Order: sequence, then structure tokens, then C-alpha cells
Amino acid sequence: MPCTICDESGWKTVERDGRSAVVRCDCWRQETAARLLGAARIPKRYQHCDLTSFVTYENEALEEALARSRRLAEQFPVVDRGRGLFFLGSPGVGKTHLATAVLKQVILTRGARGLFYDTRDLLRVIRSTYDPVVRTTELEVLRPVMEVDLLVLDDLGAEKTSEWVEETLNLIVNTRYNERRVTMFTSNYPDYPDTVVDGEMDSLLARIGYRMRSRLHEMCDFLELEGADYRMLMPNEGAEALKRNWEERQKFGRTPQPSRTQRQAKAQLRHDGKADLKWPGGRAGS
Repeated sequence: MPCTICDESGWKTVERDGRSAVVRCDCWRQETAARLLGAARIPKRYQHCDLTSFVTYENEALEEALARSRRLAEQFPVVDRGRGLFFLGSPGVGKTHLATAVLKQVILTRGARGLFYDTRDLLRVIRSTYDPVVRTTELEVLRPVMEVDLLVLDDLGAEKTSEWVEETLNLIVNTRYNERRVTMFTSNYPDYPDTVVDGEMDSLLARIGYRMRSRLHEMCDFLELEGADYRMLMPNEGAEALKRNWEERQKFGRTPQPSRTQRQAKAQLRHDGKADLKWPGGRAGS
């Protein structure tokens, strides 16, 4: 239905200080925001996410993450040193919800260009360009990823490691870092600063390497989210059930992460061939 104010021209006349001026019509702004949002590749599962619907259930870690997310969304594009956010935590705590919510708000309120990619899906799309049947080039895929105003790379570290994966992701990260373009990441893997133990793949460092981890700490504030898995909720359960599950997990079922000393001991024992200590927490993301 044509806009009754601008008659689909995208411009409207307003009075300012007794003078007429021409400005963009609200319908144009709404259409532009809808177009940018549609181009952001946000999965249907997360299209409903926003900052107002994120539930913290008196969880300090989640409250801090929500506050930092709001600050980034409200300050964008004037972000201190172009620093983004890196959400760490076990599956189901709300990492992707927060990243998507910030992306949506920035697109809708700032008219920014944004992109969401699951890291594995991005790498798959790039690989597909090597097929001679596919007419899309690698540069056509990478250019918007490197140049978009705000990028979300979800589930970093979940992809199978290889030299090609490391070089491709480093190219994206370094380009955005050098241009001070804001990027947000999520990962299920804990951020241990220790030396990687041979065969130990349960850390972000082991999954992405020293070079990228160092760069990420320069370009992002790391936020560790600890909480209940909202995916385990029954359809009729809400915030109270999350709070109860989190309290029970803290009291009974939570497996503590190994300390730095424990990890170093594990590395030494494995190196000496005397023992192979197992961390009972299992692999992140499992």
C-alpha cells in the first residue's frame, strides 16, 4: 500500500523554525531497516531474539553480559577502539541470543550493515567457491564478511582445524581488526591461556591457535557466561525454572573447570608418559 505521506517518494516535508525542509520519510527508514535485516542472514531460530527478552534470573554473569551488550548496541558505531564482544560458555546459556540481539538493534537503530554467520557454514560457503560449477568467487563471499559494519561469527572453534581453516579465519579477523570494524564471536570452548597439550582439544587456544587468540584479545572484550541450559526447559517453563536449574547445578551437578596448576600437571604427566589425567567436564559443546 503506497505511503500516504510521501507517495512512495521516500521524502517528506517538515516545518523547522518556520521553514520547510525535506527529510527522509519514516516508511523509507522502515523499508531500509527491513532490507538490511533481511540481508544479515540471521537464522530463523534467532530472529526473535532481542535484548529486552534476554532472561538473567539474578545470575551476575548473565547480567554483566547483558549490560555490556546494551552498551555496545547503544554506543555503536562509536565503540572504544573498535572492540567487540566475545561470549564464552557452555551450550544453551544465551551466547547466540545476545550476539544476535545486538546485531538486530544496531541494524534497526543505526542503519548499519550487519552479517551473521555460523563459522562452519561460512567456511563451507567459501569452500564451495572452489567448485568450478559454482559461479560465486571466494572474494565475493569474503568481501562483505570483511567489510560489513558489524559481523557475528557464531560457534568459533567448532570447525575441524586445518592450515586452510586457520589462514582463512586469520585473514577475516586481521582485516577487520586493522580496519577497526566491530566483530562479535561466540564459542563453547573455554579460554585457557596455557600451552596446548598434545591431543587436548578442549580449549579455544587448541581450536584456533596462538596467533588468532592473541588478536581476538586485542579486538574483543571476553565475557564468560555461566548458567542453566535454556534448551532443557519444558515448553511451559520460564525464568523461575532457569533459576532453579542453575542453583541446583551450582549446588549438586556443576563440574569445576581445572585450575591452571592442574592443567600444567596434566601436561607434564602426559609428556612424561606416566599418566593421562582426564578432565571430567568432557568436551565443550558436547
